[in-house]
Amino acid sequence: MRYEFTIQVSPEIAAHPDQLKTFIARKNGISIDEIKHIQILKRSIDARQKAIKVNLKLKVYVQEDFIDQPIELPDYPDVTHAPEIVIIGAGPAGLFAALRCIELGCKPIVLERGKDVRSRRRDLKAINRDHIVNEDSNYCFGEGGAGTYSDGKLYTRSKKRGDVQRILELLVGFGATDQILVEAHPHIGTNKLPGIITTIREKIIEKGGEIHFETRVIDFEIKNSEIYGVTLQNGSTIATNKVILATGHSARDIFELLYHKKVVIEAKPFALGVRVEHSQRLIDQIQYKCEVRGPYLPPSPYSLVKQIGGRGMYSFCMCPGGVIAPCATSPGEVVTNGWSPSKRDQPTSNSGIVVELRNEDFKEFSKYGPLSGMYFQKSIEQLAWQIGGETQKVPAQRLVDMVEGKLSKDLPVTSYTPGVTSADMGAVFPKFIHHTLQEGFKAFDKSMRGYLTNDAVVHAPESRTSSPVRIPRDLKTLEHLQIKGLYPCGEGAGYAGGIISAAIDGEKCAQACVETIKFKTV
Repeated sequence: MRYEFTIQVSPEIAAHPDQLKTFIARKNGISIDEIKHIQILKRSIDARQKAIKVNLKLKVYVQEDFIDQPIELPDYPDVTHAPEIVIIGAGPAGLFAALRCIELGCKPIVLERGKDVRSRRRDLKAINRDHIVNEDSNYCFGEGGAGTYSDGKLYTRSKKRGDVQRILELLVGFGATDQILVEAHPHIGTNKLPGIITTIREKIIEKGGEIHFETRVIDFEIKNSEIYGVTLQNGSTIATNKVILATGHSARDIFELLYHKKVVIEAKPFALGVRVEHSQRLIDQIQYKCEVRGPYLPPSPYSLVKQIGGRGMYSFCMCPGGVIAPCATSPGEVVTNGWSPSKRDQPTSNSGIVVELRNEDFKEFSKYGPLSGMYFQKSIEQLAWQIGGETQKVPAQRLVDMVEGKLSKDLPVTSYTPGVTSADMGAVFPKFIHHTLQEGFKAFDKSMRGYLTNDAVVHAPESRTSSPVRIPRDLKTLEHLQIKGLYPCGEGAGYAGGIISAAIDGEKCAQACVETIKFKTV
């Protein structure tokens, strides 16, 4: 017989199968010898009280053997000679669109401006060590997209739980740990995700799909409001009437191209701010209410949201046991982001702390029309570059100094490898953002006593939270409202925010695209 239980236990009991079995047997009046297996379905931590508990949803096998049923990938057919769909971008939206195309019997041709995951590492080393920004290969561009080397978080607020489960199971099928199916906030880790991305690429190629790296699209051939092909940087053209545009939130050249070709796009609100670094030990002490975390609890995350003068301020992409990374995509700008390895075992934690922006905040850049938010974003990144010393060093300030408007006399070494330059954040941001951050950090400290400390360091800017542009599409067909055969997709088009939601949107766009193709019957 199988029973499902939802229980709350201490972290120590949750960590030891024998203790967990004993607890279940005693609580439910079951003989311990009759319990053949305990399967953990879901796990989360409740740290609201001083006595921390672990919430577990379990399936208990009583007098019945457990038969493990490993997750299997779909039976992907060979699509070598199938109808072709061009996919621009090999991030999660593009890769999962490609997989879905194959599953439905179409051949994906994926065009990626950046390099494969292994080759990207050299360019990441160059930006960290030598301050050299490769515009096509960096933390944002390349196989796997921005998430590959910036943490691999799999948590989404999407309500389409069935879709979320499908994506998680596909990731497990391609090599991710099955623990991502269990944890409330699943995470793969920057050190693990590249191998999974490589396996996905190999499957796409094995089944007849194509992936072309270092292949930047520079133009679209459009006639009578219909897509007819794409032009590549090397001058060649690929004829196609089906294009899934999955270029990510930082593909500014694509936004510019669409604007200048008079393809309808829209300015979209986004959020912008700083990335703040604390010691992980301090965050653990605050969140777990103990001096030392102990061996049975993971490094603690945090999530904070406040309204400051009617404007939202919140934590974004919080990385326990992680580091801050340089994520510029062009010379002459600096951008920060964060990531954690799978074990989250670095001594520091960091989080984006960002302020809600609205389209009216971009009035100074109104001459750029729907690109006004993008130019607002770019202006802050370029100003930060100048203030930081015109390298990949970023402006930085101790947290209390920032709140009090004082220039930090010195700065500790932080996890941001290119280095930091002491600066007043009031010189980096417009007054309304700076003031919101100052007041917001005070409010944060009321929720997490000890958060506001001068041992924490603020780095600027955290500016690539989401796309500043939306590429509108039909709600039903998912085609662009104006251009037939063009399917705006994922984060860059304004329809996703993270690995899982981007992958879901990639599948949706592939499905919608394939449904318009008339297959030849034999």
